[in-house]
Parts: sequence; C-alpha cells; structure tokens
Amino acid sequence: MAIVELVMPKMGESIMEATILRWHKKAGDHVKVDETVLEIATDKVDSEVPSIAEGVIAEVLFKEDDVVPVGTVIARINTNADAAANPAPVPATPVVAAEPRFTAATVPSAAPAAAPAAAPAAGGARFYSPLVLTIAQQEGVSFADLERIPGSGSDGRVTKKDILQYVADRREGKVIPDVTPVAEPVAAPAVRSTPAVTTTVASPTYNGNVEIVEMDRMRKLIANHMVMSKQTSPHVTSFMEADVTNMVKWRDRVKGEFEKREGEKLTFTPLFVEAIVKCIKRFPLINCSLDGDKIIIKKDINIGMATALPSGNLIVPVIKNADMLNLVGLSKQVNGLANAARQNKLKPEDTQSGTFTLTNVGTFGSLMGTPIINQPQVAILAVGAIKKRPVVVETEQGDSIAIRHMMYLSMSYDHRIVDGSLGATFLTAVAQELENFDPKRSI
Repeated sequence: MAIVELVMPKMGESIMEATILRWHKKAGDHVKVDETVLEIATDKVDSEVPSIAEGVIAEVLFKEDDVVPVGTVIARINTNADAAANPAPVPATPVVAAEPRFTAATVPSAAPAAAPAAAPAAGGARFYSPLVLTIAQQEGVSFADLERIPGSGSDGRVTKKDILQYVADRREGKVIPDVTPVAEPVAAPAVRSTPAVTTTVASPTYNGNVEIVEMDRMRKLIANHMVMSKQTSPHVTSFMEADVTNMVKWRDRVKGEFEKREGEKLTFTPLFVEAIVKCIKRFPLINCSLDGDKIIIKKDINIGMATALPSGNLIVPVIKNADMLNLVGLSKQVNGLANAARQNKLKPEDTQSGTFTLTNVGTFGSLMGTPIINQPQVAILAVGAIKKRPVVVETEQGDSIAIRHMMYLSMSYDHRIVDGSLGATFLTAVAQELENFDPKRSI
C-alpha cells in the first residue's frame, strides 16, 4: 500500500500557519491529481489545496477551524488502486511540523510591556503559535490569561479564532483579565483575612430595535490590523490639491484606442501608480519600514492598491517591481489583480511584500480621506474624486477663472521616521507629477 502525505503548503515567507476552512474530501473519498481536497485561510487570502496524487483519502488529521503550521501533514492518500473500494486505515503517527513551534518563552517581543508575562511553569507543555502570541502581545493578553483560554485546536491548542473571541469577549466585559499580582515574601505579622469578593459581569444589553451581526473572518482580521497600525505608528496626514485636467482629457482621448490595441481598459490607477513610483525614486525614505531603531529602506518598489470586494471588505494586492513596468504593464497588473481579488482568486503571494500603498477613496465619491498605514509600511496615499470646479489659473496674460478637473490627495505617514517636511514634500511632488502630465503623450 503506497501512502502519500499531503502537507500544509508554505504560501509565503511570512506565513507560518493557516486555518482549515472546509474539507472537500473526507476519509474514504476518491481524489484525482490536482482535485481540491480542502480550503485554507491565512491572514492574507483564502486558498484551495489540491491533491498531489490520485487515490483514496486514507486519513484526515485535522478538523475544520484548526490552525495548522506549514509543513505539517494534514491528510494521507492511499494511491493503491485496489484500495479504492475498501481503503485500509492508516495507523496514526505523530504529526511533526516542518517549521519550528514556539512557546511564549522563545518568541521575541516587540513590545515587552504588553507581551505575555512569563514562560509556563515546568509542568506546562502547552504550545502557542507565533500568530497567537503576536495577537496576545498586541492586545495586552498576559500569559496567565492565555493559559485560561480553552483551546479548540488539536490537543486543546489555542487557535487564532479562540484568542480573537477572547479579546472580543473581554472588550464586552464578558471575561475579566487576570490581574493578580505575584506574591512577595515579607517579614510582617499575619493579617486578618477578608472574605473574597466575587464580581459578576452582566451580559451586555442592546436597547431599541437592533440587529446583531457577527463579523466574518476577514472583517475581524481587518479590524485587528487597523487597531494594530494605530497602536504602532503615530499617524500624521497631509493634504494637497492637484489640477489633473491634462491627464483626464488625455485619458478620455486615448482610452478607446488603448483598449482596442492592448485588450485592457485604461483606468486612472496606473497613472497614479506611475506618478508615485517616480517620486519614490526621488524620496526613497518613503519606501521603507522600521525594525526597532533600524530603518529598512526597500530597493524594490512594490505598490499595494486597496481593492474593494463584493462583501464590502478590502484587500490590498501588490504590483511587484512597479518601477520596471511601463503604462501597458501597469494597466495589465492593475486590472488583473483587481479582477482576481473580486473573484477570490488571489494567490497568497499577490498580497505580500508591499512597500507603499495607494487607496482610491474617490471611487465611492469621497473627496478625500485620512487612510490608515498598511503595516509595516510607513506611508499610504489616498486619492479623492475628480471634480470639475472653477479655479484661478495663472497665465502670462494674467489671472483668469477656468473650469478645471481638480482632485484632493492625502497621505498618512509614520511620524517616527517621516517628518512633516518629507511627507509634505513627497505629496507635493506627486501632485506636481499629475499636474504636469504631458497631454501630447503617446500610448
């Protein structure tokens, strides 16, 4: 009997584990090569895991909603043709993760004051994944509180779902964090003990005519990421106005020919990305991240573009090496990633390695916005709706009032590394690139 092991795939440098969303196959089911066996979810996207061999599913090692480290065996496939009708059970063997597992004592902390308080005692053998420990650090969950969380994962392991539920319950007052101080020996006479006071936290009540809707998985991830970004970076937002009349008229004139020749629609997004890339080359400090007191300047220019999904959630696919693409290449990347996002066909690598983010709040009619930085980046630029307005135009013959296509730009940046002078100068440079657009440009 030939047994093939199906393992949790590694889907990116920073992804150490994934959650099993749904099994398409169960023990005893026949499966073909490349046929979907299960669906998994990471912090970035949902993906399907195909079979690597044809045969019968002999054993499924994890349940739905379990969080599994990459490289771990999740199922076994019996490739013996005779086993299709009557698959023999495979003896259970210990599952060993290809990636190391960490306890609270071995995972570095970026914020010691908020990290889990201490390693478990000698008798404690409960493991916590790096993702669970990161969430605990960000939410100020002590190690004692972690120990109290009932785990729904394999062997009682605390999953991401468990700790997020604990954090949500704590915010609603359903649980009380462990704030018991460590006892210190003192040479003082014994004091009279007092009866313990039991505090009962009432369940929250909602007055009026309300509907309670549970956040979906992606909305919970977005919510936690936004809170983490605000807690990590001191945000400053600068604003700028740009006259984009030349760009608008040029696009209106060439978009039909462009689509006929290239088979792609010409939107404003690749034009915005093009201007941003030119300015990043002039101001490389905008294209960096922080690691403690170290500034990591990125040589690659990978532009993330916030994309709305049909569900109302947002995802940020990334245009890799945007500085190496011409307008045609940028248009193909923008349209391809946007369509893949809306059809839930993004690959995990499509949302990784971004160095700067663009969000178009004008898509929904907003004039401007104050975007939240997409960590670990240090800046994000928002473009508002393009509106016709009467403005003062300076000419050699004097000032005049004309109808122009105007747009607001706003950029939020991490004030730990980007000062107001750099942030405002960069934003002004982007606006000038858009204003100085060549109306005679060829496509």
